[in-house]
Amino acid sequence: MTSLPIVDPHMHLWDFTRQHYSWLMDRPLPSNAAGNVEPIAKPYGLTDYLADTAGYDVRGVVHVEAGASTAHSLAETQWLQGVADEGRLPMALVAFAALNAPDVEKLLAGHAEHGAVRGIRHIINWHSDPAKTYSARDVIGDADWQRGYALLAKYRLSFDLQIYPSQMAVAAELAARHPDIPVILNHAGMPTDQDADGLALWRQGLALLAAQPNVAIKISGLAMIDRQWTVDSLRPFVLHAIDAFGPDRAMFASNFPVDKLYGGFGAHYAAYDAITADFTDAERRAMFAGNAAHLYRLAVTL
Repeated sequence: MTSLPIVDPHMHLWDFTRQHYSWLMDRPLPSNAAGNVEPIAKPYGLTDYLADTAGYDVRGVVHVEAGASTAHSLAETQWLQGVADEGRLPMALVAFAALNAPDVEKLLAGHAEHGAVRGIRHIINWHSDPAKTYSARDVIGDADWQRGYALLAKYRLSFDLQIYPSQMAVAAELAARHPDIPVILNHAGMPTDQDADGLALWRQGLALLAAQPNVAIKISGLAMIDRQWTVDSLRPFVLHAIDAFGPDRAMFASNFPVDKLYGGFGAHYAAYDAITADFTDAERRAMFAGNAAHLYRLAVTL
């Protein structure tokens, strides 16, 4: 059990009475690249998260949009701003916007009016394998999507980038063209193809993204790929991600309650603790809390 302070930069809440989450609420449940989500297909509020993290020194969190229907995106932000305003735990928000939507600027402006909003996520993972893809086609190179992305700077919004390694070269070029938009790569770059070619593509993609100083990485979600994970099976991925970005641009996240499918909060953080045992205290404090607090502009005492 780690005794380090934690700022968790990737967690989710959902209230089935407020928004519709098709991936959790439709029956039968849709196929999901993360696995069978039936055990978490129920409301999950801040009280539940606090119960799951009891005993750990969680100083603040970043709520990342949780797949509410597009029509409910702003309502999700309004609800979560209310949760943040309760003051039970310092909270920043990463909201949803489809960057290729014709009226995306109106939505970005609406999100940005909320004091806790720091960034936007639009999941654009595309894979040729229908069982692994999150989107029907790869939009990252589209002119309309890139126009929406460029608007983030106007509203001082970061971007949570959730892609697969095959999309990283284009993402790195985009980050280079927009150095004023902070980018946070989600879930360690999602190395879903673990044959030699797939891992080489992941390593190459991380190198391209890490070469851009405005890009950081969240280490989480590896359990969605390695569902029988052990500390030893995670170790090379965690260490390579840190090596690519450096301890000042890497951070650990819970991805709760999704990663709860594959282990308790303590199990995931104990793994990160063990894997980084040889790092300095300052480096570990940065990866467990400081980097997240800085990148997401969370006012927490560390």
